Amino acid sequence: MSTFITKVGEGSDAYFELTQTGIFVSIILIFLLIVTVAMLKSAPVNEEGEVVPKKKIFNVKQLVFSAVSLALAFALSYVKIFRMPWGGSVTLCSMLFVTIIGYWYGPTIGLISAFAYGLLQFVQGGSSYMLSLNQVAMDYIVAFAALGLSGFFSRKKNGLLTGYLVGIFFRGLFHSIGGYLYWMDYMPENFPQSLAWIYPVAYNYAYIIAEGIITVIIISLPPVKKALTKVKEMALS
Repeated sequence: MSTFITKVGEGSDAYFELTQTGIFVSIILIFLLIVTVAMLKSAPVNEEGEVVPKKKIFNVKQLVFSAVSLALAFALSYVKIFRMPWGGSVTLCSMLFVTIIGYWYGPTIGLISAFAYGLLQFVQGGSSYMLSLNQVAMDYIVAFAALGLSGFFSRKKNGLLTGYLVGIFFRGLFHSIGGYLYWMDYMPENFPQSLAWIYPVAYNYAYIIAEGIITVIIISLPPVKKALTKVKEMALS
């Protein structure tokens, strides 16, 4: 179809995927988008209605820590601990390293970083099976951006745990909605037909909850909790 996107198959089984050129260009555009957003400035207004001095959304340290955390999340998304019987893989705490950015820096940076991670996930795997732009938006833009909701709990007691659980819950919710809208025709034959109506929920929450349990156990270990506290101090110092 073009240098960047090609159509695979015909009729109702047809789908679109990025070409190698398309993947390369996408990565470059994502990088430029992150840098551009990082350089944006906001001009908040105080209670008296006066504009306070403009402030960058990201400072250098925040940009570096966020980039490193996203890189770890992206790398760990390739580490599959096991696969679930109806699809979906449990990775080695990859979602934690997305939600932790919001825990460090709040919802604005958390949501922007999670949005960027969704774009990376799309390039990683979603680009090879696109049903429509709406499906891509739901499965990659909206669902992964939900991990940034952890930022709303950055100043709460047990904020990392609460933010992580909220983030993965809403990621699963949006994936499930996308499943009902776009993926019901692809339900595997080994899934009980009498339970077809819960397929998107079962498919998505099966691997999300499994990974969530593993992650919660790991971050609850005293040495890990101590290390995470130290890293947050470094990220905020």
